[in-house]
Amino acid sequence: MYLKKNYKELKIKDLNNNYYEVKNIKNFIYHIENFHSNGTSIHEEEGFYFKVDDNFRKKLKKIKKIL
Repeated sequence: MYLKKNYKELKIKDLNNNYYEVKNIKNFIYHIENFHSNGTSIHEEEGFYFKVDDNFRKKLKKIKKIL
């Protein structure tokens, strides 16, 4: 997972090692915080699948602070 310097591009590697560019970073983070707030789950976004766990949420929390 990485955020480009312009803070407008977030790319995340999915479970199949493909990169997905998040279209709306704030909405994506909001969804993860509200629907995948604890434990481990799978999030599907436009055919890409992500394992959402504490580590994933921790990375998004750091990105949220930058935005």
